[in-house]
Amino acid sequence: MRGGYAELPLHYGRVPKWLAERMSLLGGAIVEAIILEYGRDMFLRKLSDPCWFQSLGCVLGMDWHSSGITTSVMGALKASVNKRSEELGVYICGGRGKHSLKTPDELTRIASATGLDGDKLVRHSRLAAKIDNTAIQDGFQLYLHAFVLSIDGNWSIVQQGMNAASKLARRYHWHAPEVYSFVEEPHSFVYGHNQGQILNLTDRNAAVTRDAILAISKEHPDYILREARKIIMPSHHHVSEKDVNLKRLGTVLALAQEKGVGNMEELLLLEGLGPRTLQSLTLVSEVIHGTPCRFNDPARFSFAHGGKDGHPFPVPTKIYDTSIELLQQALDKAKIGFKERSEAIKNLSKVALQKEKDFVPNHQLDQLIAQERAASWKYGGRTVYGKAQRPIQTKNQLSLF
Repeated sequence: MRGGYAELPLHYGRVPKWLAERMSLLGGAIVEAIILEYGRDMFLRKLSDPCWFQSLGCVLGMDWHSSGITTSVMGALKASVNKRSEELGVYICGGRGKHSLKTPDELTRIASATGLDGDKLVRHSRLAAKIDNTAIQDGFQLYLHAFVLSIDGNWSIVQQGMNAASKLARRYHWHAPEVYSFVEEPHSFVYGHNQGQILNLTDRNAAVTRDAILAISKEHPDYILREARKIIMPSHHHVSEKDVNLKRLGTVLALAQEKGVGNMEELLLLEGLGPRTLQSLTLVSEVIHGTPCRFNDPARFSFAHGGKDGHPFPVPTKIYDTSIELLQQALDKAKIGFKERSEAIKNLSKVALQKEKDFVPNHQLDQLIAQERAASWKYGGRTVYGKAQRPIQTKNQLSLF
């Protein structure tokens, strides 16, 4: 997996402070859990997967399909990870707009402190930006460049461009160990609608063209080059059945409603862990421990902590805070040798996967969303429009899955 592209509806606006602070805390805890369990390079590898990145954004409470996930997630991770870079061995440079221009200076400072090759890192940063903005001319102008670096010298790059005319944003992912050439197919595939003829000088078939450009001209030749695999996030904002793997989601909900889930006594006895928190924590567990094939329906992860615009339901801040607290407690105990809680959280994703084999969903996603919205006030539900209000008349709780 070398990386790829993800295409998203272009959204404007800012993340409210109450959500940004929680995103930073939970995002930092998730990164720490991945590094503690699997190592720094696994985090970088996950970061280069467009679907995993989208799933992470959903777990953190961002709108499940919007372009805002990219800037908000990278901003949240930079705020939390860089405070502990010496401990975690990971640094996040760059960002959106003017912050992207600071990337070379940031990389140089880190290289000076760690003994890494700063000139090489700066060159890679600039090359990746040039490739996605110039060598591939697909109508998207870069406005975000984030370079994530480990003390081992490996890196991942996340960058995003916008097309104001089509009202779409396109996200590009890179992973250093799998980039054998910056100028020949550095990405493993392309996500996005085929919007017509483009110029792609990184195509393998463009080797002759690249040679000709070097030899005779700085002008791009009139060749039409193909785009590879294409997937696009839909323009509709709401979450519908076609956006979610109901078998996977239903398994999580069924698991959350059970009292006994095996090998998890330590977790189940924790104060504050009710069915709704277990639902969120199971999805967080999968973001940390799940395999790549589990992230082809990122919308499912929005059922952990909702979305700031209210889709599929308002962000349950009380549940969100409990998820942060339980995950951080598990990490703190694991550092001093008590791994029962971290193993219990890890087992959540395993148990859900086992239950999924025989689970049959009943396709009542709309009722589930309605139920979550009706109960949102109980969990401190919030959106960018304000706090969730208690319904005048609530229906009896439904058993939907």
